[in-house]
Amino acid sequence: MIHPTAIVHPDAQVAEGVEIGPYAIIGEHVRIGRGSRIGAHSVIDGWTDIGEECQIFHMASVGGIPQDLKYRGEETWLRIGNRNIIREFTTLQPGTVTGIGETVIGEGNLFMAYCHVAHDCVVGNRVIMANGSTLAGHVVVEDFAILGGLSAVHQFTRVGESAMLSGGAMVGQDVLPYTIASGNRATSAGLNTVGLKRRGFSPDTISAVKKTYRLMLRSGLRLDEAIARIREEVPMSPEIVHFIEFAQKSERGICR
Repeated sequence: MIHPTAIVHPDAQVAEGVEIGPYAIIGEHVRIGRGSRIGAHSVIDGWTDIGEECQIFHMASVGGIPQDLKYRGEETWLRIGNRNIIREFTTLQPGTVTGIGETVIGEGNLFMAYCHVAHDCVVGNRVIMANGSTLAGHVVVEDFAILGGLSAVHQFTRVGESAMLSGGAMVGQDVLPYTIASGNRATSAGLNTVGLKRRGFSPDTISAVKKTYRLMLRSGLRLDEAIARIREEVPMSPEIVHFIEFAQKSERGICR
């Protein structure tokens, strides 16, 4: 299952059923889970842990040193969960000692061609990053988010659950869960109702999210005033609680 032209360090840990294509390079500290496939000419390096049944396409660069001038070769990790698809020319980089020490990627994500995930990022599950979308360092992307092609997210910014970034969006502030952000600099452009329906959210839940959105972003109220109104007028559910807590924890401000 390993092509004779591939270079695999003898200390790399490669599980059963892994396929490694022509001219791929696998570094010393790499671990690759069962059933994963590594494409031709791809480079897997650094302290990198790849889960099971991942597909890494040709020319991807996974685990190379962070693009951070402060990095001095410390042991920092890139941890990738199961069943991720990493397309051509994507770059995924480990953490730094000045950050959380690792970049963490969940399960079932799709990184289309030319995506970039920088150091110390945390990407959830079932996230889609379209062609050329980019995360700067220390970014958090929650489950089911969709990042449109050529979008970019500023360092230390968060993208909430089931949020969507329009193509070319330049995101400098946190994007609330279930919302759409677009433009340069990105502003809120409504709710991702199609995404919520596809995930199976009930009509009552979607209605509550809509009311929460209107109170928080369209009422003209200060954030604390809006949250007080939401607690009074909207039935609390896990989705509404998450919406509120996400806004309260924002350090960069939220896209309005």
